[in-house]
Amino acid sequence: MRIIGIDPGYAIVGYGILDYSGGKFAVVGYGAITTNKDTPFEKRLCEIYDDFNFLLEKYKPDCLAIERLYFNTNQKTGIDVAQARGVIVMSAAKRDIEIYEYTPLQVKQAVVGYGKAVKKQVQEMTKNILHLEKVPQPDDTADALAMAICHGHSSGSLLKNLRIRQDG
Repeated sequence: MRIIGIDPGYAIVGYGILDYSGGKFAVVGYGAITTNKDTPFEKRLCEIYDDFNFLLEKYKPDCLAIERLYFNTNQKTGIDVAQARGVIVMSAAKRDIEIYEYTPLQVKQAVVGYGKAVKKQVQEMTKNILHLEKVPQPDDTADALAMAICHGHSSGSLLKNLRIRQDG
C-alpha cells in the first residue's frame, strides 16, 4: 500500500510518501510544498492544488492520511488551514484516493506509543522507524511522515474506519 501523509497548511504543506507492506515501511519521498506570504491567498491555494496534483500524479498513492483539524485560539489561521486542507482533500477525492484523517493524539499513539508524547519524541521515532539519518526538515515534513506511519500502523485496526468519505 502506498500512503501519502499530509500535514496541512497554507505556508507549508508537509508531505511524506511511504510504501507499507508486511509491517514494514519503505520511504518513497518526502518534502514540503511552500507558498510565499506575499502571494495573495487564493493564488497560494492554487499553488498548493497544482503542486499536490503533481505529487499525486508522480507517486500514485493508494490512500491519503491527513490531520483532522481542530481550532485553537487563532480561528483565522485555522480557517485558512482548513481551506488549504480542503483543496488537498478535493484533489485526492477527484482521483478516488481513499482519505483517512487522524488526530495528533492518534499519531502520537501510533508512532511513539504514548498519546501525550512531545513533538521531538514523535520526530525521533519517525526517523528511527524509517531508518533515516536525521529528522526530516521542515517539521511539517516530519509530521507528514508520522501521519503516514500512523495510517500504516492503523490500517489493520478499527482506526482505518476514520475515513472522511464512505463508499456508496
